Amino acid sequence: MRKTQILIGVLVLAVVGVLSSVYIVDEREKALRLRFGEVKGVMEQPGLYFKVPLIDEVVKYDDRILPLETDPLEVTPADDRRLIVDAFARWRIADPVKFRKAVGASSIAGAVPRLMRILNAELREVLGSVDSGAILSADRAVLMTQIRDKARLRAESLGVEIIDVRIKRADLPEQNLAATFERMRAERQREAADEIARGNEAAQRVRAQADRTRVEIVSKAQKEADIIRGEADAKRNAVFAEAFGRDPEFFAFYRSLSAYEKSMTQENSTMVISPDSEFFTYLKSSGGE
Repeated sequence: MRKTQILIGVLVLAVVGVLSSVYIVDEREKALRLRFGEVKGVMEQPGLYFKVPLIDEVVKYDDRILPLETDPLEVTPADDRRLIVDAFARWRIADPVKFRKAVGASSIAGAVPRLMRILNAELREVLGSVDSGAILSADRAVLMTQIRDKARLRAESLGVEIIDVRIKRADLPEQNLAATFERMRAERQREAADEIARGNEAAQRVRAQADRTRVEIVSKAQKEADIIRGEADAKRNAVFAEAFGRDPEFFAFYRSLSAYEKSMTQENSTMVISPDSEFFTYLKSSGGE
């Protein structure tokens, strides 16, 4: 009986020893095997690994891409217009040995403040070298790439790789918004006035050219009309002269009728003429046969 108990105890101790010497690293992790604080093994592939119980220590790190949110940061671009910038980064542990030496036992919690200081420093350096217009425009993508590259170089000493850096928000401080909007409004109004003035000038040029063209066309048409009218009048007069030359008496009669017609076209016409005037020659019953 006693031997059985001893045997069971030995088996239990053996099982506990085997279990304490085995550990698993899954695909989301990297692990270091430490012996008295010194790195003895690096496990970057998932699988089953062994250690010396009570002597070796296993430290695991998250191998996934991790987020890093920064606090709102005030930066001063080259044109001295202060901006409040919110940014975030994505990072991962690239070298667990270097990471362990850099942050010690504090692990990710100790690395985050150091990464935040690196990111804030690069934000101030890169954004402080350009105008605020570049930060607020599509050129922001180029600036984010520069910040990422600079931060990546500095983070290598921590065994960390900066995957990406993004600026979420870049706004003016609340106390500067009203003055900035007023200045922007004044600039836009000045630009609008310049555009209106240029448009009026162009319209005046077009209008003047159109008026000149109209005068030229009308003058040319008037000239051609006068020429045609003169030629027609000459032909008419020639026809009349030829026709009236054949019968002078009829010509005198026609001319008198025309005079009667023109003198009596107005309403309430009054004429003071002697009855013996030649004007009434063809109205007398004894003449103008």
